[in-house]
Amino acid sequence: MKKEDKSAIIEQLSETINAYAHFYLTDIAGLNAAQTSNLRRVCYKQDIKLVVVKNTLLQKALESSTVDFSELYGSLTGATSLLLSNTGNAPAKLIQEFSKTSKSKKPLLKAAYVEQSIYVGEDQLDALIHVKSKNDLIADVIALLQSPAKNVVSALQSGGSTIHGVLKTLSER
Repeated sequence: MKKEDKSAIIEQLSETINAYAHFYLTDIAGLNAAQTSNLRRVCYKQDIKLVVVKNTLLQKALESSTVDFSELYGSLTGATSLLLSNTGNAPAKLIQEFSKTSKSKKPLLKAAYVEQSIYVGEDQLDALIHVKSKNDLIADVIALLQSPAKNVVSALQSGGSTIHGVLKTLSER
């Protein structure tokens, strides 16, 4: 491969990585053509981009980024494919579901960059499945802040109807 071709691929990989908020490094080697095609179909339906990359080119693309991805470089061995998504836990759920149905137990998680954190190793899959997005966390905080006010309003409303019921019963007697 010519140097110009490599630099074009590196630049394209950098743009692709920067276009998505989260990415996963996976190993899909060992999947046959039908399984790979099915994986690509499932990724497309869930708005996840699947890209098979060469490790050295991916490392150079990561090095050119403003974010420090040096922890991921150790995971760039063997066959590597990128799962890119704007939803942090969608690729993790896809990996878990797809590996259950696959005889080769692939794809395997190598590493991930999710919510500005780096996760390395297959054992991180369960943690990644339960990662909440920034918007989900904000919604949880707002719900917690509204909870005491809702309790007070509900107590006042139920208390008012109880008092009203007592007064009505007394007036009828």
